[in-house]
Amino acid sequence: MELSRRQKVILSAIVENFIRTGEPVGSKLLSGQMNINVSPATIRSDMASLFEKGFLEQPHTSAGRIPSHLGYREYIDSLMVCQPLTKEEKDQIDSLFNVRNPDPDKLLEDAADALSEYTGCAGITSSITARDVKVRNIDLIIAGANTVVILLIASNGVIKNKVCRVDFTVTAELVEFFKKFVNSRLSGRSIQTISTTYINSVSVTLGEYSRIFNPLLAAIFELCKEVSDGQYYISGGAKLLEYDELGRLARDLITMLESQERLHRLFGIEDTDFKILVGKENSTMELVGSSLVATHYIIGGEKAGTVGIIGPVRLDYAKIIPHLTYFAETLGKLLDDTLESE
Repeated sequence: MELSRRQKVILSAIVENFIRTGEPVGSKLLSGQMNINVSPATIRSDMASLFEKGFLEQPHTSAGRIPSHLGYREYIDSLMVCQPLTKEEKDQIDSLFNVRNPDPDKLLEDAADALSEYTGCAGITSSITARDVKVRNIDLIIAGANTVVILLIASNGVIKNKVCRVDFTVTAELVEFFKKFVNSRLSGRSIQTISTTYINSVSVTLGEYSRIFNPLLAAIFELCKEVSDGQYYISGGAKLLEYDELGRLARDLITMLESQERLHRLFGIEDTDFKILVGKENSTMELVGSSLVATHYIIGGEKAGTVGIIGPVRLDYAKIIPHLTYFAETLGKLLDDTLESE
């Protein structure tokens, strides 16, 4: 549906006013704001046309109009103007990552907290695993006479560890032997190809050592599966209760955020730089009154995970998009630097 230049200006003004105030927008208010020489009656006529085309809605008996989900989509795709971040805004985001020797998992968790505080929405970060992510290295640390800590580092910067008890006395020689053996079989191999069948075939090549080292191989398989499944960190779900427009759906949303499987479907790595789903564009019932905004971060030139928010439809998209972009760039660079220093 083609809109005239004036209708585009009017729609943009209505969206931005409603985002700012949360109140229906009338023609008299617009005529005092817009730099076009038209009467309130002409603006009302254009608003009526926008209403008929589905870009505006009329709440209750109010004389004002509010954007529909279709109106938000038109605004985001064609009308919105994102302003570059100022140095002060960049410094503010940089300060959130002012840490030394960061642990990647802790960094992602802290990033979700920071996103939530920064936006007033539910913040989500993840380490979603791409198909070509490989095992970079496996290390073993002696933690006791019968205990070792297994450390798995993946090529996307994800680090997983597991404490494993064994039936034999742990010595430096045995640990060094197994570490060389398992890295020769798994290092450089795609995480998603490390199945139970493959682990069993690796175990067979151990010969007489197979029985004693099987618990370690089983633990390594579990770590590989954790990396393959990805990790999600959610913060600020309770903030959704503060938005009146979300109503009872806020509690359903909070429950949904506890399901990693559903989060994986929502926040999987996309081909596009940005994923924005507005209200009814979401196929998930709990999200029909909300918006989801997400982008990915890069490690080693590869998409390694996502950062995003869930909040009300009435989001300041023109502000959130550049902020989320810079947030993802900063997080990816720090994770990349951390991996390089390992």
